[in-house]
Amino acid sequence: MGILRDLLNWRSLRWKIAALVAVSCCAIALTVGVLVHRSTLARSMNDGRLKAVTQLSRDLQDHERDDAARPGPLSSDAVPEELLHRLRSPQGLKDGYATWYDGEAPGDHPSMWAARMYRGDPVAVEVDMTPDLLTRRALDRHMWKYSLVALAVVVPLSALAAELPNRRLRRVARTARRIAAGDLAARTAAGRGSDEIAEISATVDSMADSLLGRLLAEQRFTADVAHELRTPLMGLVTASALLPEAEATELVRDRVVVLRTLVENLLEISRLDAGVERAEVGPVPLADAIRESLARTGLRTRLTTDDVLPAVTDPRRLDRIVANLVANAHRHGREPVEVEVAGTCVTVRDHGPGFPRELLTDGPQRFRTGASERGRGQGLGLTIALGQAHVIGASLSFANASDGGAVATLRLPAVG
Repeated sequence: MGILRDLLNWRSLRWKIAALVAVSCCAIALTVGVLVHRSTLARSMNDGRLKAVTQLSRDLQDHERDDAARPGPLSSDAVPEELLHRLRSPQGLKDGYATWYDGEAPGDHPSMWAARMYRGDPVAVEVDMTPDLLTRRALDRHMWKYSLVALAVVVPLSALAAELPNRRLRRVARTARRIAAGDLAARTAAGRGSDEIAEISATVDSMADSLLGRLLAEQRFTADVAHELRTPLMGLVTASALLPEAEATELVRDRVVVLRTLVENLLEISRLDAGVERAEVGPVPLADAIRESLARTGLRTRLTTDDVLPAVTDPRRLDRIVANLVANAHRHGREPVEVEVAGTCVTVRDHGPGFPRELLTDGPQRFRTGASERGRGQGLGLTIALGQAHVIGASLSFANASDGGAVATLRLPAVG
């Protein structure tokens, strides 16, 4: 179906090339046809004039030799008016002869006239040009026919010839789409070449290499920073626990907890980026697991269940996903925050301003929360939730409700 759809796409480059070839062939055929037609017509007129003049000269010679009656239509009444006009005009004479092509003769039988003055009177002969007319018409028909045959052969061949560059361009487009979707290991595999398509392919591959290098550098930097911060952070946590009870102490401990959470999140993201996370999946009673996760968050959340089915998942990672989604809804949205479990699908919804358009288009991005109305933060919660969903083989999607609010939907594989 995909190949047929490509063939029927009249806006594709294949048919544009074929149309260009067809227009070029038509222009060439028309130009050649007009030139050949005019050349043939001029030659036919010259041959007709020569034949008429020769015939008139021969008749005059026969008349003088035999002293016979006047040759041809000697009476001025039988000579066409146009020929008489040319015979009386100095500009219409050539070597004393005047010629005229009568293409409007009745019965579609044209003729060529030749006339001259003989003993004070006009004498003329008429030569039938019907065979020349039929020859020219046959030549025109053959030229049109063979031009159409050539078009019928050249246009499909040009469309087939355009398939090779089209295929290479489609491969480049598919690779670019894979890169845009996050597959930075995708390459065009264009091979060697020196044309424009090879240059585009090399540019796309170079862009992917550059993006992959920058992403790996960013991941290494994140992991290194998290590891470097972890050791002094542990000392800071221990030191904060030894501080005497006071209002300032509580503030310090609260900021230490926030910093510790940030570092742990960075470490978790670095492990997800490195692909070292492995899930331990098994059958899990989904309703009970979600209920326990919500209880551990300590946040006020409304839970509803409907025909819940056991899911195949990792309970620890599922708890991590649900906790991040609920915390994100409370932090950036507005209450009430609702969690609905139906079948093996978990939906978390708030009633705030909804997800920003950039998140819905590009997905969660670390250190970016999107619109300012959704509050402040590091933008790591949704990134971690999406990464953990991939680890357990689940799908996590984001949308905005029609009546307002952000909606995150986690779909888990069912048992069996």
